[in-house]
This record gives sequence, structure tokens and C-alpha cells, in this order.
Amino acid sequence: MRVIVGQGSCGIAAGANKVFSEFEKLIGEKNLHVSLEKTGCIGTCYLEPMVDIVDDNGKKTTYVSIRPEQVTELVEKHLEGNSIVSEYTISDEDLDILNKQKRIALRNCGLINPESIDEYIGTGGYEATKKVLTQMSQDEVINEMKVSGLRGRGGAGFPTWFKWDAAKKSPGSEKYMICNADEGDPGAFMDRSVLEGDPHSVLEGMIIGGYAIGAIEGIIYVRAEYPLAIKRLEKAIEQAREKGYLGKNIFGTDFSFDIRIKAGAGAFVCGEETALIASLEGERGMPRLKPPFPAQKGYWQKPSNINNVETFANVTWIMSNGGAAYAAMGTEKSKGTKVFAITGKIRKGGLVEIPMGLPLRDVIYDIGGGIKDDKEFKAIQMGGPSGGCIPASLVDTTVDYESLTKTGAIMGSGGMVVMDETTCMVDMARYFLDFTRKESCGKCNYCRIGTKRMLEILERITEGKGEDGDIELLEELALKVKDGSMCALGQTAPNPVLTTLKYFRNEYEDHIYKKKCTAKSCKPLLTFTIDEDKCTGCTLCARNCPVDAITGEVKKVHKIDQDICIKCGKCESSCKFNAINID
Repeated sequence: MRVIVGQGSCGIAAGANKVFSEFEKLIGEKNLHVSLEKTGCIGTCYLEPMVDIVDDNGKKTTYVSIRPEQVTELVEKHLEGNSIVSEYTISDEDLDILNKQKRIALRNCGLINPESIDEYIGTGGYEATKKVLTQMSQDEVINEMKVSGLRGRGGAGFPTWFKWDAAKKSPGSEKYMICNADEGDPGAFMDRSVLEGDPHSVLEGMIIGGYAIGAIEGIIYVRAEYPLAIKRLEKAIEQAREKGYLGKNIFGTDFSFDIRIKAGAGAFVCGEETALIASLEGERGMPRLKPPFPAQKGYWQKPSNINNVETFANVTWIMSNGGAAYAAMGTEKSKGTKVFAITGKIRKGGLVEIPMGLPLRDVIYDIGGGIKDDKEFKAIQMGGPSGGCIPASLVDTTVDYESLTKTGAIMGSGGMVVMDETTCMVDMARYFLDFTRKESCGKCNYCRIGTKRMLEILERITEGKGEDGDIELLEELALKVKDGSMCALGQTAPNPVLTTLKYFRNEYEDHIYKKKCTAKSCKPLLTFTIDEDKCTGCTLCARNCPVDAITGEVKKVHKIDQDICIKCGKCESSCKFNAINID
């Protein structure tokens, strides 16, 4: 019998390490013949910590939201008594969410031990590498990628085969294959989960790509804030070297290739490939003018190719199953599947992988379980700080590069932030612009100064100090920042502002002209009053007010002094009679 505990970052944050330790202790104390193992995140982060118990016949039982104090019951009833504890098992609804997905990049995540190369090999791992190195030419590999239609999953969606072909054709014997694992979007954790759950798939994709372009070395540029991903990558690289999958004369061929890790400092701008290269070289992460492109002059001025984690995770599947099989999924111009991190006001947040072309409605309601607390769906932010906001009226937009771009949003690396009726779209634009303003490298005047001026206007509007002409000034600045910035950070930074102005202009107007936030989110624009018909004079609100703005006698109606009130909301949260009105 096997016990498998999910130990991705989400599971560990929910207490998976304590659950694992409790199983380890009880299995040892009872001298049970049980194998205790770990795995990565399967995507249903809202159910962590998760535990799979697999019997000797291979039948798997999945338990969810397990706490350390429940482990004793699982050990006694399931491991010793061979009886399933039904109240802790995964529901049919949650299983259905997994079954509705098509998992390619995530095919092994949550199913194998990420720290065991033998388990990866057991799934067919490194067979694609052997096939490529011993049976295929570089051009044949690149052509297979062309047939697949795989586009880069890091944001721009550029055809993978084209980048590989350009690097291959560039003269020089010293070339580099680089993996961009500098995932920086708020709410995005796709790359982290793949690195934590299936690191060998990324290594194998890099080896195949390295062979295709004629690279001598692979480099994984990963955020230092991903310690578990780095730890498992380091172990995977060491295991691959021991097996002979990295190093000299791989599979007895003339191809030699090795991989190393570079931990980045977490600069969002290093998601741009030339800024990433500058950081690799020990310089400040700032974009460089193109051309020349990295395929011509990249790392140390040598031909280099950069793809992100998800892109490489697809490569092995394509080489094993054929480019045509991959191209059979998705739409005409957006082939295959895409991994998304769904966060925000969604009932079942986590990672999902779906075929391109699925409507947003299906992702939000069928897979994500709908909106929390049955509130009204308002919008979804696609593509992170560089993306745009898609309103509820466009919820049937299909998930593909072209359709999303038409709305003003972008595919990006795969972040989906779901918003409901309580989300202020002006404040949401302010939040994302604040992020990009801080992450600007400062090289371009428009990006450095323009985003700051835009942010100042948005802050003024959300504080109730908006003025006539602010909307027009925002639009003017946004377009100039887009046109005047050198790299994609500045070129896309205004997207959240432009899309919210396009679809939610009325909220900007309400903030400026009516001094009201319809979502009741911007505190400076709110007014807290006490409903005389509901107030019982219990004094709870007065006792919880941090500035003594509430007065009144016991069992008599209380009042809020608007000149003193700091609009903290403590009165509303403490009132048991719903007597606090917020306008």
C-alpha cells in the first residue's frame, strides 16, 4: 500500500508537511508495510492538503483538506482496517473538474514523485530525447514543432519553431537554450507548479530544444522566491546527469549538453528576454534594443533561444505523440492546450489546463465552480498586469490568442483574476498600474514617468479627488506610454487602464463627478451611517470604533460623526443587527 501526500507550495502552505510527518510517525510506530511518498500540486489548490492512498491492486482513494489530527483515523481505518473514510474523500464535483481538463504540460503534476527520476522514466520520460537524438535531424525536430503549431506560452505567443529555426541558422558553435522561469504576474503560479511537480519534463524539453538549435548549454532563470522549485530542479539535474541524460555524448551520440540554474532577484522586467539575458550576464535587468534578436546575438552575444517553462513542458509530449496530435487540439491559429492559474472571486481556485478555444464561461463556471458566495460575475483580468479586463458581457469569448487580443486583453503567461460585483474597476486598474510602475526598470522616459503620472491620477480618483478632464488625460498618457516604451512592460502597462475605461467608464465618471464608488470598495468615497430602525443601542459598534466616532446611550440609537470617521469598517463588521449602512 502507498500513501502519497501532495507537497507543492500550496499544499505545504496548507499544512501538508505536518500531515506527512504524522503519517511517517504513525506508520513507523505501527510498523506498517506502507510506502510514504510525496507528489506535486494536481491543480485543485483549494482542496489541499490532499492525500492519495493506493492499495496493492492499484485502486486510488483521494482524501482532501486533511489535517494532522485526522491522520490517526485514516491510518487506523484505511491502512489497518482497509475501510475508506468517506467523509474525507474528494467529491464527484471536484473529480469532474479534473476530468474536464486536457493535461499535457501538467500531465504528471500531482501523479508522480517530482524528486524521483525513476517515476518520471516510468511514464515514458526521456524516451522522446532518445528518439530525437538517435533518429531525427535538427531540421526534422524543428519541422515537428512547426506541425504542432506550439506558440510560446510566456506571453507573446510567438511560434516556437520559428525561434528555434532562427537560432539554429545563426552562425557559431556556441549557442544557448534558456528557460524563462521568472514568473512574476500577481496571481500566477503555473511555472512554479510545473517545476515543483514535474521538473524532468522541463529538462527534457530543453535537451530536445538544445539539440534542435545546436546549443552547448541550457540555463534555467528562476525566481529566487521559488525555493522549492529550485530545490527540486537541482535534484532533477543531478539525477539526469547520473543517468547520462545530461553531459557528454548523450545516448551515445555526438550531442553534449548540460543545464544549470540561475536564481533571479524577482524583477518583473526580466520576463522580457533581453532584460533576462542582461541579468544572466551580471548586469542590471534592463531591456536592449532589437534587432539584433537573441537568436542572433543573445547571451554573451552568442545565438540564444528563450522559451518559458510551460512551452518546454509541452515539447516532450509533442515529440512522443507527434506534432499533428498536438495541432488537432485548439483552434486554427491557437493550437494545443493552455495552463491557467484561476484566482480571485472564484469558488474553486487553482491550476487548470484546457484546450484552446474553450469559452471563458466554461472555464469560470464549469471548471472554476462559479463565483464565490453566489455574487454577480463582473469581469476577468487576463494576462496579469500587462493584460486587460474582459467584462461579463464578453464571457463567451473563446480562449485563444486572437479572440482575447480583440477584447483588449492578452493571453499572457496564463493568469486569470476573477472579479465580482464588489470589485472596483478603477481601483483594480490602480493596483495593476502600481505594480508595473514599481517594476519599471526606468530606462524609458514614457514608462518611468508616464506610469507614475497615470498612477497619481488613479490614486486621486479613488480618493475622491478626481477632476474633470482626468479621464481624457489618462487616455492620452496611456497611448503615449504604449507608443513610447521600448519593451513590452511599458507597451502593455496601460492595458488595465484602457480596458477598464472602455468597458467600465461609468465607474470612473461616478468616482469623479458623483464622488461615489458603486462597488463600495474605495473607502474615501464611502459614508457609514446607522439605520435608526435597526439599531438596538447594544454599543458594540462604539466599543469597536478605533477613533471614538460613534456616540449614543445604551439601548438608544447611536450616531456616527462623519468628521471623525476614518471609514475603517469596524462598525459594520461588528454590528450583529445589520444596522450599518454603507453608501
